[in-house]
Amino acid sequence: MEFKHVPVLLNETIEGLNIKPEGIYVDGTIGGAGHSKRILEKLSSKGFLIGIDRDEEALKAAKENLKEYNNFRLVHGNHDEIKEILEDLGIEKVDGILLDLGVSSYQLDEKKRGFSYLGEDKLDMRMDQSQKLSAYEVVNNYKEEDLANIIFEYGEERFAKKIAKSICIARENKKIETTKNLVDIIQKCVPNSKDGHPAKRTFQAIRIEVNNELKPLFDTVINSSKCLNEGGRLCIITFHSLEDRAVKDAYTELQGKCTCPSDLPYCICGAIKYGNIINKKPIEAKAEEIKVNPRSKSAKLRIFERRETRW
Repeated sequence: MEFKHVPVLLNETIEGLNIKPEGIYVDGTIGGAGHSKRILEKLSSKGFLIGIDRDEEALKAAKENLKEYNNFRLVHGNHDEIKEILEDLGIEKVDGILLDLGVSSYQLDEKKRGFSYLGEDKLDMRMDQSQKLSAYEVVNNYKEEDLANIIFEYGEERFAKKIAKSICIARENKKIETTKNLVDIIQKCVPNSKDGHPAKRTFQAIRIEVNNELKPLFDTVINSSKCLNEGGRLCIITFHSLEDRAVKDAYTELQGKCTCPSDLPYCICGAIKYGNIINKKPIEAKAEEIKVNPRSKSAKLRIFERRETRW
């Protein structure tokens, strides 16, 4: 299957990065290189792009889609390790970093990847096919209590305990091997509603667990900001409330806060302000984009600019 992924909030993200023609930029989730191609269009021959992805199929697609350029480097890795990846490349600071979080259109649509609750595919959900943990392992081997916690916390699913119990009962008789097997179990636990497919939240939760998408995110944002030059921009696109909350909290932490009593004429607490939140409210897709690409409906873009000062 051809790797297709429509870049979400493309114009808004490129504008948010405030690209310098001779700058160095990182796309920490390059996917099919939709955003990266637009970045390279704005760079001169002295500019440079580093594209990172843990999905080797994405890197193959990115290499093909960027074949007209020679001022980029692709790295098979995780955006949680941006600092280490840049150190390995001998790069100390960059002028902009983009993180387009979540699952790609290709990963959802490619049957062998097992991300979708539509159809009947092998349970997998690994973004990095070289890792051992898969959705099959989570569903068939995790304890009931752990399953319930994951589905509740990562999926915000109020029927989490019921779903976890039903999964454990079902797997006693036969291993749960396909997405359809899992969907059939979930549908018996979750009543139909206007919130979408009954399995949507559970599949999101299992995917997040398999790919460890949330636990490192706060630290990833903090560490990414430290890789920026003064005036450099960090643009992060999220697709659900848990991701967005982690990014928002990290940005707030980076912006800092003076803890001195309000009656003091100046700050003596030594609080450091690492930069500024550019948009207080997240940028969301316009109606025209949502019509063309329905998956952009839940996307939120938050932008941070590195400007280190003291309060």
